[in-house]
Amino acid sequence: MSRRCLVPLALACLGTLLAAGPARARQSDEADRIRDATTVLSEIMSAPDKAIPRSVTAKAEAIAVFPSTLKAGFIFGGQRGRGIVSVRDRATGHWSPPAFLTLTGGSFGAQIGGQAVDVVLVIMNRRGLENLLRNQFKLGVDASATAGPVGRDAEASTDIQLRAQILSYSRSRGLFAGVTVKGSSIKQDRDANDRFYGSPYRTRDIVLDGRATARPPVGVWLQALEHLIG
Repeated sequence: MSRRCLVPLALACLGTLLAAGPARARQSDEADRIRDATTVLSEIMSAPDKAIPRSVTAKAEAIAVFPSTLKAGFIFGGQRGRGIVSVRDRATGHWSPPAFLTLTGGSFGAQIGGQAVDVVLVIMNRRGLENLLRNQFKLGVDASATAGPVGRDAEASTDIQLRAQILSYSRSRGLFAGVTVKGSSIKQDRDANDRFYGSPYRTRDIVLDGRATARPPVGVWLQALEHLIG
């Protein structure tokens, strides 16, 4: 091949690499989100006497984790988090690849300061799951969300488990407990789905219809669900 032909080819290859660089960087953000969610779930479920009870996770239709959700306030407060959700196939017991979600919410009260918390939502029934699969819904308005029982409190909270569509938990500075998240909105993150899976899938496309192909580090997340949740 002549040098005259090699120059345009080299420029074309360089352009392709430069264009792919930002895409790979964006993909790595979603991969980091999956890794962070895996770490959060593993640490919480491994905590002695403070984990989400097995009696709760055994009934779970889906698990959503929002690592390092930022909360801040000065009179008025707000929160913003990015997370993932996977759904369990009751026929096979296997979990779906994760779809990406965002969580936003507001609060009012005498508050000041800010912190980062990990939020875990356990979707307990089909109605709660169908609400989650919508483009956007509000906890406590479109779906009932209840502070979930922790550790040995599970036996005394059977009625809560039966009534709640979604059980909610949070961890802050090492403390893990059920938490009320009424007023928070959860929305499909189709931009993140597009960056990671190569198509702007809806949540339903990924977790129910199996349209997304799992890629690293999805396998680590699924292994954690199989091992920790069952």
